[in-house]
Amino acid sequence: MFKKTFYGAKISPACAYCAHGSPAPDQRMVLCRRRGVVSPYFHCRNFLYDPLLRTPRRQELPHFEPEDFSLED
Repeated sequence: MFKKTFYGAKISPACAYCAHGSPAPDQRMVLCRRRGVVSPYFHCRNFLYDPLLRTPRRQELPHFEPEDFSLED
């Protein structure tokens, strides 16, 4: 009934995270079962989103000082 969306409702298609593609050994291209060797930013009408192929962006961790954890004022 309800479709669960990963990473938001609007995802721009790209072969880097398509179910039909797999990364090439040099990590600069994608080996597609439908189109052959393609760019990771290419997409075709056979695009099928696979959330497990998407790599999350690294988040910047906050920097804390030892004074931030002390109970003294």
